[in-house]
Amino acid sequence: MLKRKLVFLLLITIIIFSLIGCTTTQNMQQPQIPAQTQEQTNTSSLSQQPAHEAVQSPSKTDKFPEPSNESNNKENDKLLIAHYIDVGQGDSILLQTPSGKTMLIDGGVPEMGDKVVNYIKKQGINKIDIIIATHLHFDHIGGLPAVIKSFEIGKIYAPKVTHTTKTYENFLNAVKYRGLKIIAAKGGMDLDFGEGVTAKILAPNSEKYDSLNNYSVVVKITYGNTAFLFTGDAEKESEQEMLSKGYDLKADVLKVGHHGSSSASTWAFLKAVNPKYAVISCGKGNDYGHPHKETMEKLKSLGITVYRTDECGTIVAVSDGRTISFNVKPGDYTAGSSGNSSTLNTSSSMTFQSLPYGYYGEPGKVYVDSSGRGLIKGNINSKGEKIYHIHGDPWYDKTKAEVWFKTETEAQAAGFRPPKK
Repeated sequence: MLKRKLVFLLLITIIIFSLIGCTTTQNMQQPQIPAQTQEQTNTSSLSQQPAHEAVQSPSKTDKFPEPSNESNNKENDKLLIAHYIDVGQGDSILLQTPSGKTMLIDGGVPEMGDKVVNYIKKQGINKIDIIIATHLHFDHIGGLPAVIKSFEIGKIYAPKVTHTTKTYENFLNAVKYRGLKIIAAKGGMDLDFGEGVTAKILAPNSEKYDSLNNYSVVVKITYGNTAFLFTGDAEKESEQEMLSKGYDLKADVLKVGHHGSSSASTWAFLKAVNPKYAVISCGKGNDYGHPHKETMEKLKSLGITVYRTDECGTIVAVSDGRTISFNVKPGDYTAGSSGNSSTLNTSSSMTFQSLPYGYYGEPGKVYVDSSGRGLIKGNINSKGEKIYHIHGDPWYDKTKAEVWFKTETEAQAAGFRPPKK
């Protein structure tokens, strides 16, 4: 009897220890999310937030992302990187310095705002130290409101000039939304762009110009023995002023002025810059014939290697302070097709009824100057209406063009209408 009791107690003891062991094992096998994974998840969620669709009044609960432009790749610690983002017919250039500073020059057309925002986020950036709006045309400042509302911004520079367009109004509203002020850019100013890098504004150098393009902010960035020159849409007049001022224009990489238009890139200016590489930002098959034949012939004659967004897509140039490398193969010296006069003349065969608004001027007429540049002014007014003006109408001389067209067919195809008679 005693033996049976002992065996019974022993069995109970074994069962109890077994149950305790199973419970402990289950608790040890519970999965835990590492702190690092949690941080990555939060960062990923932040980076996917879309840009604001409309200007809103900031509230006390609005929070900016924590500023951090430090690269995750230590190989970039000694590199200056220039991203010539493919935004079609427009400009948008992102710069990253070895010290982690960032600069954005222009933002393309309004429709490209989200693309620019997403591109910047993919570089691991959530603060832009300097934004430069080279001038007030919509293919340069159009995408900036989306950028300004999506990142923490340090300083914003723009030329001292105003514009009567909805695009410009949106830009001002975005700046106001962030509680920032625009610093008037002018030739001779030095910018703080981090240790080891110098940034200097070389234009504009006058108070007033007939062409809005000549108000363009021109910036030279120097890192070690390498230099980059960014010219916006600066034309011949601005180029001549920079030459007259005696600025050191020498640069290894030139962002060609005005998308390769013949209105920029004079022989004297190109020889003073003496670049090894040229980058042209333009849209494939654009309506302006950019880049123009005259410009491409000059670049070819001077032996300058050309990279162009219409052929290469987004172009990334990397400098280690001694040499510069690119992420794509060079483009060619072929001029834009729309500049061909035979192509322009085909519009004269269009009938009056073929246009949504009919013809405001002479049916089928091509409006160009002696260099083949379009003379029809496209403007977006404060109501957001796209209206074009031809020479001779009452508003032509009072209107600042955001875009130029050669024919009424081109203007209406781009969504512009003639003024009401």
